[in-house]
Amino acid sequence: MNPAVSKDPPLVEINEFHRWILHEDVDVLVLDKPGWLVCHPSKNGPLSSLVGASKSYLNTETLHLASRLDRETSGVVLLAKHRKSASYWQKGIEQKTVRRNYLAILEGNLTEERVVSNYLGKDPDSPVYVKQRVTDKSRKAKFAETVFSPLICKNNYTLCSVSTLTGRKHQIRIHAQWIKCPLVGEKLYGKDESIYLDFCSTGWKEEWKGVLGMYRQALHARCLIDTRSKKEFIADLADDFLDFLISVMKVKKQDVSDALLQSDEGFRAFLSEN
Repeated sequence: MNPAVSKDPPLVEINEFHRWILHEDVDVLVLDKPGWLVCHPSKNGPLSSLVGASKSYLNTETLHLASRLDRETSGVVLLAKHRKSASYWQKGIEQKTVRRNYLAILEGNLTEERVVSNYLGKDPDSPVYVKQRVTDKSRKAKFAETVFSPLICKNNYTLCSVSTLTGRKHQIRIHAQWIKCPLVGEKLYGKDESIYLDFCSTGWKEEWKGVLGMYRQALHARCLIDTRSKKEFIADLADDFLDFLISVMKVKKQDVSDALLQSDEGFRAFLSEN
């Protein structure tokens, strides 16, 4: 069974953990997180989370999560091994000298770049406590800005490069829904949020595959760049993400490779301008 479909995913196999390592030195551990694993420690023990598994791998009690991802988002995550390193990377994220680029598969045809700028706040009409929505400017609302740059449009889906000028909770997922092109596989910010509630209660139902397209949201943290040191970490597409591009969108492998190159080059240009 795909671990993404389980409400309580399986424990990390430490023997497999090394395959996720993108880079390791005395200061950081950079990982390619699978799209079924939570970042923060959970009640199911150390091997139920990325941080817990990383501590087990390194045989340490102290590790600092400098950048996190939602459970269903795959891709680059950076963990600092000591306080000085954590301060460096966390300040970089706060000061926007450390930036991240994403790849997303959206429903519908997005043929032109879209820049979405608005305010986000808690959704009082949703039974899901964590759900946010686009709202009016207020003391509690937070400004958010996202740039969606289409790479490939095919079969009523769009592969996008996504860059953010702010770092708000669920920002990309909310803004994708706002432009009426929700993420493929989106349970909460998609067609029917009751799917999210059911999933949290009982786990995956195979009947949802036809509605959602994928078991998880099609969001991948492709690249993390530190503009101060010029360090750059890139995560290849997860297998399920790539499979959707090839089997559902009918994109050729070479065209996927070309799109990834276009995305990476476009992100570097974006950083030089922002």
